[in-house]
Amino acid sequence: MPTFFKSEAGRAAVLSLYDQKLKELDIDCEVQKVRTQFGETNVLITGPAEGRPLVILHGSNGCAPIALETYPNLSKKFRIYAVDVLAQPNKSEGERLSMSDLSYGQWMNEILIQLGLESVTLAGFSFGGLIILKTMAFDESRIKAAYLAAPAYIVNGNPLKLLWKMFIPMKRYMRTGNQKFMRRFLKEIFTDADPFAFKFLSKVFLHFEMDFTPVPVIGKKEARGIHTPITLFAAGGDLVFPGHKMIRRAKEIFPSLRKTVLLEDSRHVQGRAHNDQIESEILNNSLS
Repeated sequence: MPTFFKSEAGRAAVLSLYDQKLKELDIDCEVQKVRTQFGETNVLITGPAEGRPLVILHGSNGCAPIALETYPNLSKKFRIYAVDVLAQPNKSEGERLSMSDLSYGQWMNEILIQLGLESVTLAGFSFGGLIILKTMAFDESRIKAAYLAAPAYIVNGNPLKLLWKMFIPMKRYMRTGNQKFMRRFLKEIFTDADPFAFKFLSKVFLHFEMDFTPVPVIGKKEARGIHTPITLFAAGGDLVFPGHKMIRRAKEIFPSLRKTVLLEDSRHVQGRAHNDQIESEILNNSLS
């Protein structure tokens, strides 16, 4: 299987932080390797064995422990399956799938089948939201409800703003290693300062081959073919996937849109208060 780490030393540095975060969570956690045609997927499983299944998907350049930390209370009610997305800086090993077809949806459905999961709730942030939408477009028969937080694949932000405020600081950090550029980048996308994200992304940007493919947006026909109830959380201060624009388009194209919530003061990466709000929505309103 291909590796997207630039060196073994870089891989070790990133995965050391992965292990550190998982240890900090201090949770009972089972690790399961799921074989798919696209590669071996690492899944972290926690929560009561009798709990209803909930699959969590992290954003780009992320990993499963970060997703578990984002919504720590969901494991009180659900059996949580936190998936390491393929070709991201984590412990899954496999192909980098195309965002222009339904490969991600096929991959996720293979995982659900291998794990024997039915009537699944899906929750995902950013790129994880794209994967959820692809999953439902490919085959939503195993999906009960979907919760999307600042998801990719519905709208995109202004490319010039993204270039100046995010892409250029990122590239300057990658070229120089000067942490002032990393701080400038993170300030634009994080609502709250996150010391672990600073450490993790500082390693990822230097040691991992990131995907800079433009993110597509879902077509109306595909969106109208989704029947699973969707709850959408959009971020008002999101440069990447602007919240007001996202809600307007989502209401136009998704017939199964159950609820929209605008997190007015949130940047792309939600803060703790926003994540608590999302978590409460899932816990209190997940369909029975």
